[in-house]
Amino acid sequence: MALTLGIVGGGQLARMMIAPAVELGVQVRVLAEEPGMAAAIAATAVGDYRDLDTVRAFAQDVDVLTFDHEHVPQEVLRALVADGIRVHPGPDALQFAQDKLAMRERLEQLGMPQPEWAAVTDAGALRDFLDAHGGRAVVKTPRGGYDGKGVRVVADPAEVADWFDGGALLAEELVDFSRELAQQVARRPSGELLAYPVVETVQRGGVCAEVIAPAPHGAARLAEVAAEIGIAIADGLAVTGMLAVELFETTDERLLVNELAMRPHNSGHWSQDGAVTGQFEQHVRAVLDLPLGDTAVRQSWAVMVNILGGPERDTLESRFPAVLAAHPAVKVHTYGKAPRPGRKVGHINAVGDDLDAVVYEARAAAAFFAG
Repeated sequence: MALTLGIVGGGQLARMMIAPAVELGVQVRVLAEEPGMAAAIAATAVGDYRDLDTVRAFAQDVDVLTFDHEHVPQEVLRALVADGIRVHPGPDALQFAQDKLAMRERLEQLGMPQPEWAAVTDAGALRDFLDAHGGRAVVKTPRGGYDGKGVRVVADPAEVADWFDGGALLAEELVDFSRELAQQVARRPSGELLAYPVVETVQRGGVCAEVIAPAPHGAARLAEVAAEIGIAIADGLAVTGMLAVELFETTDERLLVNELAMRPHNSGHWSQDGAVTGQFEQHVRAVLDLPLGDTAVRQSWAVMVNILGGPERDTLESRFPAVLAAHPAVKVHTYGKAPRPGRKVGHINAVGDDLDAVVYEARAAAAFFAG
């Protein structure tokens, strides 16, 4: 009998898990937050992922439950596990992707390199941190932030006065970094683990805009250290499924852990067309405890460019004939989402042996979808 995978969340990550799951003979069911979401093609239920009865009812007919995002409450996750439902990643691991303060504390226990940080509960504590770190710091809300939301660079506690009502905040040193990297690792419940090549990510306005795989201009040892960090975190937190470790490469060539995601991640979209096994297929394999696939790059380089916003006067799909004619070697992935400024509505993947040419192809193709 075919395995059935349940995905909580109807966004683009769930959408992109569907095809590889079907190709592996896996049935897919999706609990979407509302009708018409990106993964509507497999949405067998619509409801609130924060409501235990809703999620419990959805989970009754699946073999394994996984996620499009990290926002399902811990009490819901733990109740499901108590019911005997296979939840991957499980609540013990997922808590460290849900709460940045808990993440920092656990990574410190594991001896992982990270920025200097502190939990600050009031303006006085933040002022002390600022004074000890050159007068500026990054302040984050521990929960709910993504794509630059819930993150502010501040020089005065008054700049986050509206956040203190929500409890302790995470204050981090303002890292002097030369670039941002990301390390992805896949881990099965039975313990098999594989790392992908470390990649370089380019952020604009707090949102990932481009990814180059593998990360160029780095020493071989840098790639080894990034993989060692990813593997140590995946094992140390007992992650199941895909893990993305966002990293800073500092100006003195150290690596520091920025944030974690326990699901397919924007930094891994290149792998759909650039790796032997794309991250979405790998996540399905991993959470179902199937043997993992080869993570090698198919050609020398793979580049992903996000489509942000998209055309305002017509649809993304109306641009397909022109972009496919002009750039027949690229792969276009759209999410079925209505465009709005800054919103991720799709991405372009390009691969090849000449990095400059691959970057050009991906950027030029993405430009067809500009508003």
